[in-house]
Amino acid sequence: MRNTLVSLFTLLSLTLVSCNPLEQATQSSNAPKPPEVDVAQPEKRTITEWDEFTGRFEAVQRVDIRARVSGYLVEQKFRDGQMVSKGDVLFVVDPRSFQYDLNRAQAEYNLAKKAFDRVADLRKTQSVAIETYDQRKQEMDVALAALEEAKLNVDFTEVKAPIDGRISDAFVDIGNLVEANGTLLTRIVSVDPIHFEFEGSQADLLKYLRMDQAGTRPSSRNNPNPIYIKLLDEDTFEHGGRMDFLDNTLDASTGTITGRALVENRAGVIYPGLFGRARLFSGEREGALLLPEKAIATDQNRKYVYVVNDENKAERVYVEVGRLLEIGFIVIEDGLTGDERIVVNGIQRIRMPQQPVTPVDTELQWAELTDVPQASVIPSLDEIRNPPPQAAVLDVDTEQDLTLAN
Repeated sequence: MRNTLVSLFTLLSLTLVSCNPLEQATQSSNAPKPPEVDVAQPEKRTITEWDEFTGRFEAVQRVDIRARVSGYLVEQKFRDGQMVSKGDVLFVVDPRSFQYDLNRAQAEYNLAKKAFDRVADLRKTQSVAIETYDQRKQEMDVALAALEEAKLNVDFTEVKAPIDGRISDAFVDIGNLVEANGTLLTRIVSVDPIHFEFEGSQADLLKYLRMDQAGTRPSSRNNPNPIYIKLLDEDTFEHGGRMDFLDNTLDASTGTITGRALVENRAGVIYPGLFGRARLFSGEREGALLLPEKAIATDQNRKYVYVVNDENKAERVYVEVGRLLEIGFIVIEDGLTGDERIVVNGIQRIRMPQQPVTPVDTELQWAELTDVPQASVIPSLDEIRNPPPQAAVLDVDTEQDLTLAN
């Protein structure tokens, strides 16, 4: 009985202590403060809209080099892979037999001309028949044609570069027999300028046609619109060019249309076959809503932001996002009005929706976009098509040039 009374007394004492208002106030004052988060309204800016395409660079000119006469190769006058200029001698076919033919044709022509000259003098005095005159004239003309053909064949023993560009390696070694217009000797591709080819969708085509009709953007079919390209290892679109071709039909199997741009390649860093990423102007958007990339969270395949309401609670709002700008801002396509207080820093401190937070007003650090060059600095199509002359190529037949090449 005594133990029971002691237990009841102890329980009563604990109950009285727990109901002490002063202790409750002390406990409430020790409650954790809601986490601080930085909040800001979305940036409202006028931005340039771009459409991006993946494409491949192709040489403007690509020439397969073949000999125009048959014979044995006796000389190669270029270093594999070097730059060559139009008119440079690349290969030499043994010219001796063609020189003999030229000498024979020259002698036959000289004889035919002398015979014609004699008949022409006699014809002045009506000493020979007109038929004889015509026959000697014909013989001289045939001999002259044979002489000109022999001269061409001697000239064709030197295989020359038809364009400026970079040459491949020799496909045939010295000493081999080559057939006229048959044996492939090497290949030359032009370097500057260079083409960039890509494919656009039907939706892209229709959008540009509508913009052309509305007068907001001329069609690339009739206007050399600027294009900006970056290579795989580049962060900015630093290669400027101009549109110079748009196909007249869509590919029925893919539903795409081929576009092409002409791009400067003064430094020669762009090789035919390289992939690139291009941007084409698609219009201006006024009042676009922009948020830093770190303010966007992901729930599986949905994007959302935290909006701090009037009760300082974080609410989850799902949004539709657009492209990511190079300065770290993302375009918000749908879901926000622009007047909300968005959590832009400290989003990791929010553990659940409707969590109380302590908002700290902040300003977003905006920087002007410099991801593409100004259209005004891109040369015209005529300027791109007519690059300055290339430097003289090395003649590897000399010991000095061989030293330089190595």
